[in-house]
Amino acid sequence: MQFSFGPILYFWPRAQVEAFYRDVADSDVDCVYLGETVCSKRRELKFEDYFRIAQELREAGKQVCLSTMTLLEAPSELRELRKYCDNGDFMVEANDVGAISMLTEHKLPFVGGAALQIYNQHSLRRFIGMGMKRWVVPVELSRDWLAELLAEPMIESVRDCFETEVLSFGHLPLAWSGRCFTARSENRPKDQCELCCIKYPQGRTVTSQDGTEVFVLNGIQTQSGARYNLINQLRGMHGLVDMVRLSPEPHDSFTWLRRFRMNQDGQRPYRLAKNESNGYWLKLAGMTMVNERMEDDC
Repeated sequence: MQFSFGPILYFWPRAQVEAFYRDVADSDVDCVYLGETVCSKRRELKFEDYFRIAQELREAGKQVCLSTMTLLEAPSELRELRKYCDNGDFMVEANDVGAISMLTEHKLPFVGGAALQIYNQHSLRRFIGMGMKRWVVPVELSRDWLAELLAEPMIESVRDCFETEVLSFGHLPLAWSGRCFTARSENRPKDQCELCCIKYPQGRTVTSQDGTEVFVLNGIQTQSGARYNLINQLRGMHGLVDMVRLSPEPHDSFTWLRRFRMNQDGQRPYRLAKNESNGYWLKLAGMTMVNERMEDDC
């Protein structure tokens, strides 16, 4: 089982991003995804910067993938997408079918992002045939669903042609919109947002009337209010999941990476916090949190 850091989903200052990836180079993570996937107005780093960082991380021994935008809204974004697809060095994580079209045009392999919403054996087999070498499972699907799908004859026969990856730590990306919710929360129109999301390095929390953290606003992206954490489910992933993805956070990303590595066989369970969840993987409501039984509970 390998571990990856997904793309940074939030808008961080350039210095913070570069410092994070310097630490990534010194860490024991196996794979790193780079690129802006949420909003094209976030230009602290451009494609050329991500490409340079990708080369540095490869020299440090990391697998590197370049991640594309999830919601394309303008011709300029298509031109930027072409740079990623034509980079010539690194595999691309395609987060929409436009990227797949460009990649298959040149018969290039790719990672299929969770936003592609591949739910059944027929669509999965179709994307594998188009060149998908790693599949990021949609975040709302369960271990049982994944096991049943991989056991389907048409998938089992090509199982050695692709890897599976599961987002196992971080606030879940749930939806994208033409509106910018962070700008709206500050009473700003989207085209005059003044990049206000940079003030929220981990998104802006939305709470219900009873104080429950329901959602996190991240520009045009809506995330789960509870942080998804499958640290105690790793033992059940063996044989099903090839790569475990952690979504970068402003603090403690590397601490969590160490915790995940130490608990691959379930020997070092971690008590989940009140604002964490693991329901989807357990075939329960998404906001549900089920804690493992700890030795001190006995």
